[in-house]
Amino acid sequence: MPILQAEHLAKEYSLGEHTVHALRGVDFLVEKGQFIAIMGPSGSGKSTLLHLLGGLDTASDGEVTLAGQRFSVLDDNKLTLVRRRNIGFVFQFFNLLPTLTAEENIALPLIIDGQDMRKYRPRIEALLDLVGLAGRRDHKPDQLSGGEQQRVAIARALVTEPTIVLADEPTGNLDSKSGAAIMGLLRRSCDELGQTIIVVSHDPKAAAYADSVVFIGDGRIAAQVSNAGEDDMAKRLRVIMETMEKLQA
Repeated sequence: MPILQAEHLAKEYSLGEHTVHALRGVDFLVEKGQFIAIMGPSGSGKSTLLHLLGGLDTASDGEVTLAGQRFSVLDDNKLTLVRRRNIGFVFQFFNLLPTLTAEENIALPLIIDGQDMRKYRPRIEALLDLVGLAGRRDHKPDQLSGGEQQRVAIARALVTEPTIVLADEPTGNLDSKSGAAIMGLLRRSCDELGQTIIVVSHDPKAAAYADSVVFIGDGRIAAQVSNAGEDDMAKRLRVIMETMEKLQA
């Protein structure tokens, strides 16, 4: 059974007198340990899809099932618990609390969930090492670079050992060097921790780190390419670029 499944997923909303069809019957499967990138032009529905997969928005039609739990039958409280305990989120603008240190920001989901911090101490230490911030654990966000803040955000998303991590344009606010480091870190968390990851990105270089790239257009899946088994990043990028050109033709 896939770890995440979307069936006939649709999302509509009103814009004045008009109805906008953000998603039109999307079917989507994610296996445990996969790293998937979602690409598409602005307004294609890629961020809408990510929000529905993460339970941040409700579908107009269709179903999302995460680890056997169907979102449509959960009330708001139960859906909040699913998000808190099963989904790690990484956003473009980091969303760190400015008054907390890097270590405290990483631990925040555990504190909110009322967990025993002593139990998770080894996990926090391992994540600080993974993201290369063990020496900057006591620094607050304004004392960290943008890339370092995003590394804190990734460690925060991983700290609860979530079923899946959803990242919305995680490199969109970073320079190219920092962006590559962040995508490499996500790749490592998939390879070394067995983490399942979905990334929305407009950047082909970022998408090249994923095992599979799904292209969204006009609210539908327009194409999908697999990078699995291909270690040459240049070849991965070339396939993605060629697919984008075909879709734009």
